[in-house]
Amino acid sequence: MKIKQALTYDDIQLIPQYSDIESRSRINLQTRFTRNFDIMTPFVASPMDTVCGEEMAKRMYELGGVGIVHRFMTIEEQGDIIKRLQKFVYGKKFDDLYELWEENSKPIVGCIGANGDYFERGEHLIEQGANVLLIDVAHGHHKFVKDAIRNIKSKYSVDIIAGNIATKAAASDLIKWGADGLRVGIGGGSLCTTRVQTGHGVPNITSLIDVVKEAEEYDVPVMADGGIRSSGDIAKAIAVGADNVMLGSLLAGTQEAPGSIIERNGQLYKRYRGSASLETKVSNGQEARNVEGESTTIPFKGGVKFVINGLRDGLRSALSYTGAHNIKQYQTKADFVQVTNSGLTEGKPHLL
Repeated sequence: MKIKQALTYDDIQLIPQYSDIESRSRINLQTRFTRNFDIMTPFVASPMDTVCGEEMAKRMYELGGVGIVHRFMTIEEQGDIIKRLQKFVYGKKFDDLYELWEENSKPIVGCIGANGDYFERGEHLIEQGANVLLIDVAHGHHKFVKDAIRNIKSKYSVDIIAGNIATKAAASDLIKWGADGLRVGIGGGSLCTTRVQTGHGVPNITSLIDVVKEAEEYDVPVMADGGIRSSGDIAKAIAVGADNVMLGSLLAGTQEAPGSIIERNGQLYKRYRGSASLETKVSNGQEARNVEGESTTIPFKGGVKFVINGLRDGLRSALSYTGAHNIKQYQTKADFVQVTNSGLTEGKPHLL
């Protein structure tokens, strides 16, 4: 058996190139979200119940991205949120970013599972204004996902983002089943224990490269999900072909994230938990089995605007170092080296 080498974000570094960028603020970060919808910045808030509720989703729209409200609530509650988001997005302009957003181009995303009440939930969310559904499961290369995509597509004209996946074969199948966007990453999340519990998963850069090769042939956008800790990781994910990135830990702990602020020894914190954690399962009335996530408290970060602005600035700087004016040009020009552990250490502040 030949074992393939696989790489993740820390294993590669982008190579600086000639640049004619005079102002980083003019770099265009508009990107694809699904086959039929674009977003102005490539940032997507994860559908975790400690990351994205209604408030986060609204704020992400204001900042040019999109938030996917979690599904750990009743169908009616989630539908009401979708209805309010639809009115919020189409009834308001936020800043000059939105002069580029045509009235029919804004994604209103509903989050569903792949079994149980998935069809009833998806149907209700579509009726309330969702034009994109995200199937939120840990293992997307599965019969349940195939059936969910086909059943929904047989009745509704709606874009579907499916995943999570890690291989070219999975990408090929999901696209054949009808997916309009692919969510890539298994076992790389900051609180995910899938690789520990099951031994399964593929390091993120290799996952993205393999999936992107297949997705490009069918013009299907790719979302990088899991393991992203900085704007540098975002820059690497997009450079290898991801159209957008899903953010969990980076947005957790902000004012807009669901959950109360906790004060402890004069410091402020918020809860952050994986969707497959025991705490999440118990809180949402699920069976306490197949636990593949952890829970923790993290320092309170303030408004999400400051986090997103920092990530946007870092990403624009990355494009500048490559000499790229937009994401498509960046993906064409980007080049990499593989780094050793010594190179990884050298690349971080090492005097502190």
